[in-house]
Amino acid sequence: MSEPLRIALAGLGTVGGGVIRLIEANADLIARRAGRPIVITTVSARNRQKDRGFDVSRYAWEDDMVILGERPDVDVVVELVGGADGPALALARTTFEAGKALVTANKAMIAHHGVELATKAEAAKVALKFEAAVAGGIPVIKGLKEGVAANEIARVYGILNGTCNYILSTMEDTGRDFADVLAEAQAKGYAEADPTFDIDGIDAAHKLSILSSIAFGTAVDFKPVAATGIRRVLAADIAQADALGYYIRLIGMAETEIDAGGNIRLFQRVHPHLVHRDHPLAHVDGATNAVVAEGNFVGRLLFQGAGAGDGPTASAVVADLIDIARGDIGAPFSIPVAELQKAAPADVGHRTGKAYIRFNVADRPGVLAEITAAMRDAGVSIESLIQKGNSDNAQVMVAMVTHEGPESAIAEALRLLDGSPALAEPPLVMHILGE
Repeated sequence: MSEPLRIALAGLGTVGGGVIRLIEANADLIARRAGRPIVITTVSARNRQKDRGFDVSRYAWEDDMVILGERPDVDVVVELVGGADGPALALARTTFEAGKALVTANKAMIAHHGVELATKAEAAKVALKFEAAVAGGIPVIKGLKEGVAANEIARVYGILNGTCNYILSTMEDTGRDFADVLAEAQAKGYAEADPTFDIDGIDAAHKLSILSSIAFGTAVDFKPVAATGIRRVLAADIAQADALGYYIRLIGMAETEIDAGGNIRLFQRVHPHLVHRDHPLAHVDGATNAVVAEGNFVGRLLFQGAGAGDGPTASAVVADLIDIARGDIGAPFSIPVAELQKAAPADVGHRTGKAYIRFNVADRPGVLAEITAAMRDAGVSIESLIQKGNSDNAQVMVAMVTHEGPESAIAEALRLLDGSPALAEPPLVMHILGE
C-alpha cells in the first residue's frame, strides 16, 4: 500500500472531534477505499488544555494554525474553524502557497472567497474540497459535480438550514410561536446562543451561492443572494398554511435565465415558502436538509439527510480526504475558474407565481377595503382571503393567497400600502412552491 496521506487538523470542536473518531474507528476500511492510509499528524485549536474526550497528545500541536500547511509532515490541511475571514482564510492562503491541498467545512469562506481560493488551488495544482460546507453528510456537491455532470441544470433549491427547519416543523407540530420554539432549540443545542446567521437566512444563503456556482458553472457570488429568514413567521401563519394544504419551509432557490441581450442572469433567493403537501420538500422535518436538482436529462433528483452534526459532517470531510488520497484534484467548482461565467443578478420583478401575504392591521372599518384596493390598483388578483380578529390587542390578521402573477405587482401593492396607519407592521410575503 502507498505512503500515508498525512493530515493537519485545524479546529477540534464538534466536527473536528468527529473527524478524529471516524478516522480512528474506520482506519482499515478508509485505507482500503483510499488505496493508502489516512493519518492525522498535527492538530491546532484555541485551547490545548480543554477536555475533548480524546487524547490530543498523540498528535503534534501547533499554537498558530496558520502555519499548519507549511509543516513538512503535512500533505493536506483540514480547516474546521469557520469564519469568512480571519485565521481560516489566512490558513487557506498559506496552505495553497505551500503547495498543499485543503479540505474545509467553511461555507462562509467559500461563499465569500471561493473564486480566489480556487484560483490559488488550480495554480498550485492541488485540491480544494468542501463537501462538508453544504448540507452536512449529504453528498450533494459530489452529486452535482459528478453524478449529473452531463446534465444542464435548470434549477437547484432546497432546505439548507437545519435550525430553521427544526423550528418551523416544531411550530407546525405544537402550535407554539417562533420565540418559544427558538428558546427551546437553544436550550437543546440545536440553535446557537446568537442564532442570527441561521434564522435570518444567511447560513442558507452561503450554501445556496456555492450550490448555484457548481450547478450552473457561474462564479460563486454571495452578495446578490436575497435572504429573508423566519423571524416573522407566526404560529397563525403555519395554521393558515395548513388549512390551505401547505407547510412552511425556508427554501433556498437558484436558477439561471437569459436576458434580452443573450446574457446569463442568476436568480438566488432564500425565503420562507408555502410548500404544497404533495411536494417532496413538504415532509422534510426536524433538522434534516434536502436539496432538489432538476436536470434536462436526469429529471428531478432529491438529496436528503442529516445536514449537520459531528458524524454526518465528519463523514463528508473524510470522503473528501479519500478522494485526495486517490489522486482526485479536479476543479473546485466543477469547471476551471477561467471558464466560470460572470452572471449578473436576475430581475425578480417579472417572475410569476402565487404568494401568501399576511397583514396585521388595526381592527377598524375600512382597513380591508384599503388593502383590497391596493391589490386591485397594482393588478394583484386575490384567490382567497381570511380575516381573523385578536381581542387581546385590537388587531386583525388578514391573510390572502394571490392568483399567479408577477412579483412586481405584489411589490407595487405593498408600495401603495407603505406608511398606511392601518398597518401595525410591514406585511409578510411568502411565495408558494409546488402548485
